[in-house]
Formats: sequence, C-alpha cells, structure tokens
Amino acid sequence: MARPIKPTPVLTGNDARRFATAMEKVRKISPEERKEYEKAYEWFKRAATFPI
Repeated sequence: MARPIKPTPVLTGNDARRFATAMEKVRKISPEERKEYEKAYEWFKRAATFPI
C-alpha cells in the first residue's frame, strides 16, 4: 500500500512575497504562440510512446 502524501508546506516570508509577485506578473501569450506550444506538445506526445 502506498504511503500517504504529506501536506504541502505554507509559504511564508520572502518566499511568499516572491510567489505573490510572480503571480501578479503572469505573461499572456498570443494565439499564435499557443498554437506553436500545442504543436510541440503533440509532437512530443507522439514521440513518447513507450511499450508497456
């Protein structure tokens, strides 16, 4: 049987401030950029077929 997953620690201090700042500065991507990312994702998904 698997061991239970420990709870994620709460961010405090400088780590919390850095995380909050990073969440405010999320960069939007253009639809063209998104299509390129999806194309690359599909290519990697096809290439990563591993026999079981």
